[in-house]
Amino acid sequence: MSTLEYIERKLSEDGALHFSLIDPEKQDPEKAGEIASKLEEMGTDLVMVGGSTGAFGTLLDETVKEIKRSCSLPVVLFPGGIGGVSKYADAIFFMSLLNSRNPHYITGAQAQASFLVMKSGLEVIPMGYVVIEPGGAVGFFGEANLIPRDKPEIACSYALAAQLMGMKLVYLEAGSGARESVPNEMIYLVKKSINIPLIVGGGIRNPSEAKEKVLAGADIVVTGTMLERKPELLRETITSVKTAGLSKLVK
Repeated sequence: MSTLEYIERKLSEDGALHFSLIDPEKQDPEKAGEIASKLEEMGTDLVMVGGSTGAFGTLLDETVKEIKRSCSLPVVLFPGGIGGVSKYADAIFFMSLLNSRNPHYITGAQAQASFLVMKSGLEVIPMGYVVIEPGGAVGFFGEANLIPRDKPEIACSYALAAQLMGMKLVYLEAGSGARESVPNEMIYLVKKSINIPLIVGGGIRNPSEAKEKVLAGADIVVTGTMLERKPELLRETITSVKTAGLSKLVK
């Protein structure tokens, strides 16, 4: 079963999924493995590896290998740059930052990395990446023309464009550790506009907020800094996502 098939099957069974983001620059590889083991025990569905400042090389490889040794979950690369490729992962989110002002982040980096990704043998999952205010580090480094929080129709246009271009997932990103998460109304309207899975991340700080995102229409909720700042809330957050997902299946 491919990683994308796993995601689609789990969504059909659970209604919503929780993905955990591990940044290789935040801890050593052995610690990353320990974290992944705890995340699996807590019920997360998939481990994303990457960061907005671009971890690469030996640190990335060793982090992925330790995570793979420590848990049985799919490990998917979430690259912050051209070097964010490791053959040891299961798959890579091949992203286009659709609302960047710089064409490098829309198609340039993808073209530069294309042969490296192909030679790696990784499963490739095309994904449209859209950065919402406030945007955080990824908005800054990715030179994003941030989507205003009160203009959900703009986000809808980008999300639908991603689907029409053949991308398999859409990710609405408020920025790692953002002071505000993606607005619920925006999530609702974007999900009404597309029929591919919708990922939401950035600024989600507690279980109730995660639940709101799922009930608004998010298929997948991503948390990363919560693990660093409030690990005691993470288990409850994952449970909240799952409960909200199952409630959507019942309707």
